[in-house]
Amino acid sequence: MAAPLTDPSLSPLKTVAVVGLGTMGTGIAEVLARAGREVIGIDISEAQAARCVAALETATARAVERGRLTGPERAEALSRVRTSADLAAAADADLVIEVAPESYEVKQQIIRQLDGIVRPGTILATGTNALSVTRLAADSAHPERVLGLHFFNPAPAMKLVEVVSSVLTAPTAVAAVTDLAVDLGKEPVAVGDRPGFVADGLLFGYLNQAAAMYEAKYASREDIDAAMRLGCGLPMGPLALLDLIGVDTARTVLEAMYTESGDRLHAPAPILKQLSEAGLTGRKSGRGFYTYEAPGSATVVRDTQTPLESGAAAAGRPVRSVGVAGSGTMASGIAEVFAKAGYEVVLAARSEEKAEAAKARIGKSLARSVDKGRLTAEAAARTLERITPAGSYDAFADVDLAVEAVAEDLAVKQQLFAALDKVCKPGAVLATTTSSLPVVACARATSRPQDVIGMHFFNPAPAMKLVEVVRTVLTADDVHATVREVCVKIRKHAVDCGDRAGFIVNALLFPYLNNAVKMVQEHYASLDDIDAAMRLGGGYPMGPFELLDVVGLDVSLAIEKVLHREFRDPGLAPAPLLEHLVAAGCLGRKTGRGFREYARR
Repeated sequence: MAAPLTDPSLSPLKTVAVVGLGTMGTGIAEVLARAGREVIGIDISEAQAARCVAALETATARAVERGRLTGPERAEALSRVRTSADLAAAADADLVIEVAPESYEVKQQIIRQLDGIVRPGTILATGTNALSVTRLAADSAHPERVLGLHFFNPAPAMKLVEVVSSVLTAPTAVAAVTDLAVDLGKEPVAVGDRPGFVADGLLFGYLNQAAAMYEAKYASREDIDAAMRLGCGLPMGPLALLDLIGVDTARTVLEAMYTESGDRLHAPAPILKQLSEAGLTGRKSGRGFYTYEAPGSATVVRDTQTPLESGAAAAGRPVRSVGVAGSGTMASGIAEVFAKAGYEVVLAARSEEKAEAAKARIGKSLARSVDKGRLTAEAAARTLERITPAGSYDAFADVDLAVEAVAEDLAVKQQLFAALDKVCKPGAVLATTTSSLPVVACARATSRPQDVIGMHFFNPAPAMKLVEVVRTVLTADDVHATVREVCVKIRKHAVDCGDRAGFIVNALLFPYLNNAVKMVQEHYASLDDIDAAMRLGGGYPMGPFELLDVVGLDVSLAIEKVLHREFRDPGLAPAPLLEHLVAAGCLGRKTGRGFREYARR
């Protein structure tokens, strides 16, 4: 093996060659040039190199228009970029970043050629997010200088850079590129060599499950995407994101992950192979899960899979009054939502005192909305007047829609539905807000299962726009239509899904959270690095461990167990670390300690 790299030969990485000038390579070149680096752009296609230069001119001109660059700064940045079709142009580089196609053969050939071109102290970085950095390094004459430098698309905007070292990588090389990433205004995360690294390792499993969910015709592509945007605050739905990434690229990443892990959750959904082999690779081809105006366009156009806008086939039942059963946070929030929309609401709990306390909580919530200018004092007063607290479910005798929001315990819910069956008038719609239990089991506790449906609100109900509408095999068409119509009136976005564990959101969210726990359990990455990776690289509003501590580790474990029992997939088994923390009473923010510790209030 060659002698270890030394600091003087690594720093300050003033000249950087970028091999492969597609979208990612062009973005990396822009970042480097704007940060004062000399950039050598290399692509075997002269036409592609010309497109790269044109794209840089356009991007920097836009930056000037937006006040992010001055005219002279733009001119200087562009002057620092030169392009070539010859790999020999990298001879003067301190660092070479290859972003060639995801192929061992292609990348190994580039690294072997660079071995004979660059100086001994030059670092060779691969931009792969799917292939083994170790395998690529082992094929080099100087494996100690080969590492991974994984930018995220679009490179100028995305803050995360994963710095990937193998067992062969010199620590000085890792330090040099980490310093460079910081100098570029990025947030580097150090990770080991495994397919997908941190961000894509978690992201692509989730994307794969979404593709399988759509392939199984469990929900429409529009509903799957809307559910994850509105239910989790994600910038894009999973199927739209697959189209942006490239269906073929996603398949390649998943194949590499499955080869490494053997986890069925990473085995590419068959639909990814079918679309790839048909050339329907997403936005770049003009069609993937969605159809686009033209290849490369972001504009979705109607196709045969687009839902009709005519609405439900059946007419819904009239709903003028709503009963909400429960006195907790969700019950109060749901009652507030209905009352704001003009419905007369009966809020019933196990005692008059609990119901009055729940109404008082709604009053405080409305007052906060008034203070923030979101609601007038008059509107808040009218909303509160529409809510009648009651200490018995007998008060539901005349409601048109009864919504239960009691404890997430099947026996408790079945007992309540049996009571509602006796109290509510014929034709009343009975809805459960369960997030993980079988809706049909609640329905079977009544003599009118055709009138029972799921309405899964998200917390906090007044703020969250999503409602998962869950039909059982027994739910009547007009009951489904009723709930859809009610969702429109309360200004919620309804998505349809069948009665299976997790519905849409939790079925996709909690395996992702569980996999994050496994990463920490296996000492692959730290809590902070994983959270940063998913916020900065995946666009998540919270990292997985931040979210787990907010949701509650006991709640999360219960949902994981339900998913595992339903689908019998070993990959869905709760991570032992999660089980151990729950057993120790470390349940998250509510107990002051979960994955992190919190100050007691």
